[in-house]
Amino acid sequence: MKNKEKKVARGKILEGVVVSDKMDKTISVLVKAKVSHQLYKRSVVKSKKYKAHDKDNKAKEGDRVKIVKSRPYSKEKSFELLEIIK
Repeated sequence: MKNKEKKVARGKILEGVVVSDKMDKTISVLVKAKVSHQLYKRSVVKSKKYKAHDKDNKAKEGDRVKIVKSRPYSKEKSFELLEIIK
């Protein structure tokens, strides 16, 4: 490769809001998803928190971010910060 571009195997990409940045190099991201209820066929908002690796500690609480599935960094942390949207 002439450009020396880093090939990244992208997995699952999620978008959410940072709810905690108190840990070192780790952020907690709340991801919300609209799903249809299997029995009642109504839209339900489900939410889940993911811990993501933030190597430069750039993301702050309240930021909208994209995270991507990566190798496991610890027992609970297997996502990595891809970009800060806002």
